[in-house]
Amino acid sequence: MQLCDNMEFKHYQNLQTHTYPKINKNFKTKKSIFKTNENLVAQIPQIARQIHRKTMQNQHHTNQATKNTNDTTNALILAYKPAFITSNAFLTSIKKKYHLNKAGFSGTLDPFAKGALLIASGSYTKLLPFLPTSPKCYEAVLWLGAKSKSLDIENFLGVEQIQPFSEGKIKRVLDSLQGKITYTPPSFSAKKVGGKRAYTLARIGEQVELSQSTMEVFSLQFLKYNHPFLHFSCEISKGGYVRSLGELIAKKLGTNGILSALTRTKEGDLRAYNGRDIFLNPLEILPFDTLKLDSSFAPLVKNGAKICLKNTKNGIFIVRFSDFFSIIEVLKDGNIKYLCNRICYANTL
Repeated sequence: MQLCDNMEFKHYQNLQTHTYPKINKNFKTKKSIFKTNENLVAQIPQIARQIHRKTMQNQHHTNQATKNTNDTTNALILAYKPAFITSNAFLTSIKKKYHLNKAGFSGTLDPFAKGALLIASGSYTKLLPFLPTSPKCYEAVLWLGAKSKSLDIENFLGVEQIQPFSEGKIKRVLDSLQGKITYTPPSFSAKKVGGKRAYTLARIGEQVELSQSTMEVFSLQFLKYNHPFLHFSCEISKGGYVRSLGELIAKKLGTNGILSALTRTKEGDLRAYNGRDIFLNPLEILPFDTLKLDSSFAPLVKNGAKICLKNTKNGIFIVRFSDFFSIIEVLKDGNIKYLCNRICYANTL
């Protein structure tokens, strides 16, 4: 006869009725010794260990699933990044502050810059491409006569004494740079070269050559001039670089120039405030009308089924149901295209 320890016996005794009904019919058990055929008794400790192992695995998966569910919170936060911290480092601090798991932001702010950073977490990260975050609005200080590898104060090379400019000349230069302009992004930028970020290569001293890009300058306004510092505000398209715009201003004035300060005041119409984290409802800022659908459509939309909506105007819409919403496009033939599907409502706001 073979003994079975108490722990193994308990797991066996608790689960044998459900997992091994045949064993239950064929065996009479005592707490420590099983009186039955020795071949079968020899298998009981092994069976008990397998049951114990499976129970522990199931418990681990349950705990992990609960952890993942609790850690993933849908939120949309308009935050104010302080100067001299990277956007990724600031994002990490926001994730820790609000116990978020997956999160991202709408547009990188340079480390020396401060201001608005729109952060999304959970399934709300899927909404970032659809949110109205253009134009990007900035206030900047251009240090005329100064040189830097990164066109800001972080990689300073030196400064030369230059004569002051008239306000009239400065304003004419600013006026000439409104509209679509061509520029070369700074080597210290998030542009990719051969699959790597340009700033990663520039920081280790590698030569970085970036192709020319275009950006639209919707507004470029003179604020103040206290030589050699020129204060201006601008509204530019998404992906544009104010550092490059500052360089173009300086070149048109016949000198060098770098940004000594930069603040992003707004992303689209979303204005950030220092020291405040503003929680936003995406349904209030997404630039699409709501298309009302009967609740019977909920399982179809949730599963991405093919749907044809007759007598419905084409365009992009939000459809809302009790436990989720989606962004869809109604095509000319009435068929719908799923642009962003099954977004659960925020559970912490």
